[in-house]
Amino acid sequence: MLSRVADSLYWMSRYLERAEHTARLLDVHSILMLERVSKTEDNKRWLRILEALRVPVTPESGDYDTFINTITLNHNNSFSVLSAIRLARENARQVRERISTEMWSELNQLYLFAIDMRNIANISHGQLHDFFTQVKNRIHTFQGITDSTMSHNEGWHFIQLGRGIERAISVSVLLDVQYAGMSRFDSIGSVDEYFEWLALLKSCTAFEAYTKVYSADLRPDRIAEFLLLNEEFPHSVRFCADSIAQSLSAIASATSTSRNSRVHRLAGRLQANLNFDQIDDIIREGLHHYLREIQSQCASIHKLVYETFIAYPVDSALSG
Repeated sequence: MLSRVADSLYWMSRYLERAEHTARLLDVHSILMLERVSKTEDNKRWLRILEALRVPVTPESGDYDTFINTITLNHNNSFSVLSAIRLARENARQVRERISTEMWSELNQLYLFAIDMRNIANISHGQLHDFFTQVKNRIHTFQGITDSTMSHNEGWHFIQLGRGIERAISVSVLLDVQYAGMSRFDSIGSVDEYFEWLALLKSCTAFEAYTKVYSADLRPDRIAEFLLLNEEFPHSVRFCADSIAQSLSAIASATSTSRNSRVHRLAGRLQANLNFDQIDDIIREGLHHYLREIQSQCASIHKLVYETFIAYPVDSALSG
């Protein structure tokens, strides 16, 4: 496979995962704002969400409606939902011959839907909720179409790899922000705090899955364990690490690349840590440090994926 094809498929997947993650967080917390406790709590909540999304702007004068529109539908902001969809579509366009007609059609319809939404003046909360729901559902549909209509060759695995890396980073950053400064993990103090933890689970589509494992009794340590270490839930960091390792192994087989390269060893180390670490030990030794280490390892895996499969030196390609 040409490196430019792998690059486009990988980034198409990362941008779609980013668009879905951003839409979900904004939707959950926009709804939570309707149950306002105080303006101070609103400010704190949005600062946390912006940090979790790695968005470099803040709301001015408490004008949250304008602000949400900006990080949702502003074409000029690289971090907006619309920009992520646009960039995913552009990457798909560059490899149009390598993806199925159904994939292209679904992604193109998503982009046109988002553009139409941008042209509506004074978008209401209800319209934004509908927009976020459509974005999430259409990206889920795209993923299903991809699995059903594309050969599960190295190109498909680059799509899975991009999603796994983006999701692992996004969830670990979200957890890092949510748990910052916490000293007690075994209980939730107030009703307002309960809704904050509920929002965290819903931001990862995890509430129902969590209750099937732990019941509806929300505890910060159990939430951290579920979103970090659960081996079956698709939005857990462990599940993402398993997916990353599996995709890298499949890509190595398809491209006759050594499975003992640096990228495979690092992915295997991340996978092993998440498979065997226990939440009590993680909390005792420092959850913040653990999450930052995951983010660092994912960034290194991304860099090594480029060095190994995409931007590799010509000499190494010829010698192989």
